[in-house]
Amino acid sequence: MRTFGWAEFLFIVEAAKWTITLSVLAFVGGSLVGLLVALARTSDVPALRHVAMLFTRVFQGTPLLLQLFLVFFGAPVLGLEIDPLIAAAVALTLNSGAFLGEIWRGCIDAVPRGQWEAAHALSLSYYWRMRAIVLPQAFKIAVPPTVGYLVQIVKGTSLAAIIGFTEITRAGQIINNATFQPLLVFGAVGALYFVLCWPLSLWAGRLERRNLRAGAR
Repeated sequence: MRTFGWAEFLFIVEAAKWTITLSVLAFVGGSLVGLLVALARTSDVPALRHVAMLFTRVFQGTPLLLQLFLVFFGAPVLGLEIDPLIAAAVALTLNSGAFLGEIWRGCIDAVPRGQWEAAHALSLSYYWRMRAIVLPQAFKIAVPPTVGYLVQIVKGTSLAAIIGFTEITRAGQIINNATFQPLLVFGAVGALYFVLCWPLSLWAGRLERRNLRAGAR
């Protein structure tokens, strides 16, 4: 048994790069899935709306931890060997896609109906209606809540420790098993998460205030 010192702290800090890597993969993948979900939820095709709604309900209505288990332990059942990083990225991508899709669907619906009616009056197709009129306006509304949700993704990566992926939380567990100093170890883990998440929270708040000021003009 050894004491918690600088080397142990650096080991946890080193694992932060994997937390960041997993967060980026989940955010990028979740953004692509979320955009498809949001567009499907607001499409003119009823079947697409129902499929997107079912996807959203399933992934919002089940725990992320369960989704991690299903991907990581379900893949070998199907004859696929899967790395913990890939399993965590897939589960977080699908989970984030459901939440981001719902956030962005709300932002699309928040675009004034007059804009939609003007697009219809110009006989624009769904593609051009979204590309030229609706999505540019929805994007401005969506930026603050999207950045805010990124904080949830970063914190959600801690669950990947359960399937053996060595990010900040898993690194803390390893060091705690060697030092038996949980207060110091997990205090350091919490501090690292705070350092990663706090700037994002400040950024989201600043963007929201900017949007409010722009809307008041």
